[in-house]
Amino acid sequence: MRSLLNLTRDERGTSIVELALIAPLFATFIIGTVDISRGYSAKLQLEQVAQHGIEKAMQGMQGNDSQLIFQSLQSEVATAADVPVPNVEVRYWLECNGVSQNSNPATMAVDYERVCSAGQLYSRHLNVKITKTYTPMFSTRWAGANANGTYTLIGEAGLRVQ
Repeated sequence: MRSLLNLTRDERGTSIVELALIAPLFATFIIGTVDISRGYSAKLQLEQVAQHGIEKAMQGMQGNDSQLIFQSLQSEVATAADVPVPNVEVRYWLECNGVSQNSNPATMAVDYERVCSAGQLYSRHLNVKITKTYTPMFSTRWAGANANGTYTLIGEAGLRVQ
């Protein structure tokens, strides 16, 4: 009986039991943090690629061959972002008195040469938008998830060029 009483007062194994109860919770927090960090990093990479695409376009626009710049920009950005070409949207547009003159991608270079009527305030804008799917390491159904458990990331950069 005395040895049974000694066992009830013995506290040497309590920390192991507590660790066994808390360890799954800590592991869940760490895995969630890693998944969120990877997703955020992927989004930042898309934004950086979009910004580099705009910088490249601006460097090329200093010359006279703006049509070739706009035609190759979409494919170069898609290659750098490791996405299909249709996942990259490049928009260039002219605004006259704050009203957008809609830009058709097929006539983007023509729009670059287009001017506003005399006396109107004008501005030209360039926007690159990249869409990519992110698959977390562990399938979760948090807010914003697609039906298959993936997330759609969008990296976008824009610049007023004139």
